[in-house]
Amino acid sequence: MKENLLSIKELTVEFNAGRGRKVHAVSGVSFEISEGETLGLVGESGCGKSTVARAIMQLPGPTWGQVIFCGEDLTRVSRKRLRQLRPCFQMIFQDSVSSLNPRRKIVDTIAAPLRIIGKADRADRIERALKMMASVGIDPGACDNRPFQFSGGQCQRIQIARALMAEPKLLVCDEPVSSLDVSVQAQIINLLEDMRRRYNLTMLFISHDLAVVKNVCDRVAVMYLGKLCEEAHSETLYSTPRHPYTAALLDAIPKPDPGLPPGKVGITAGEMPSPVDPPSGCRFRTRCPQAEERCAEEEPAFDEIEPGHRVACHFPK
Repeated sequence: MKENLLSIKELTVEFNAGRGRKVHAVSGVSFEISEGETLGLVGESGCGKSTVARAIMQLPGPTWGQVIFCGEDLTRVSRKRLRQLRPCFQMIFQDSVSSLNPRRKIVDTIAAPLRIIGKADRADRIERALKMMASVGIDPGACDNRPFQFSGGQCQRIQIARALMAEPKLLVCDEPVSSLDVSVQAQIINLLEDMRRRYNLTMLFISHDLAVVKNVCDRVAVMYLGKLCEEAHSETLYSTPRHPYTAALLDAIPKPDPGLPPGKVGITAGEMPSPVDPPSGCRFRTRCPQAEERCAEEEPAFDEIEPGHRVACHFPK
């Protein structure tokens, strides 16, 4: 058994919404990622996936809960120690263009992590940045260009190169392909998989596209309105989903066969409830076709129903 590189325990993030109200963005989320593993975190837009990623990175830290990385709780370490640990966990942001300084040359952007942590002199930093550019498929001859001179896919490759310069153990990918064309998505996914094997990376891969996650991740955790509702190995989750929300997400994946009739998605019509005032009991009950009275009165526990398969539902499929 591999040791856990990252352990998230009861992660909770709340924001002040004014007039004494709070946005319950993330509520009691717990999961673990072992060394060399890729965990997918999926769910609708607004369910709290990116908030989880930023809380792990301490940008900002959670309201409460634990983020244990390499045996140290990042929410409790000193600023000095956190700065020492930061090179070991890096993030790829969703908007590839906006995450790059528009006034800075690409080679300086990629070399910036080494400069910040005081590693190597300038000549060595530039040399290593040029090699990293080549390894992610960017022409080193374009090293003096600015971000606006690159496409979205190329900017995403530049982000990946920058993140890998510090030789991290953990890579947090916040919807790294959602803003890209389908053909470019495949290129970036293949690049991430190649980098994962080459550098022995552990990855948290966040997406709302279950079709993408299936090909990338070893395990998948499904999130709804700030809470986890199901977690399992990828093959198990896609073949036998036990939570009605997971089943509905899988039913919504387009089938590449025009002869098939439209699938029925098992979600009651309506918008996702507001995180300012989430429903009592099970948060999915207002859209769940099989909800009963117990679902409104009692919050389901996130229990293991079989080895490696956890579900938060009173009546799992």
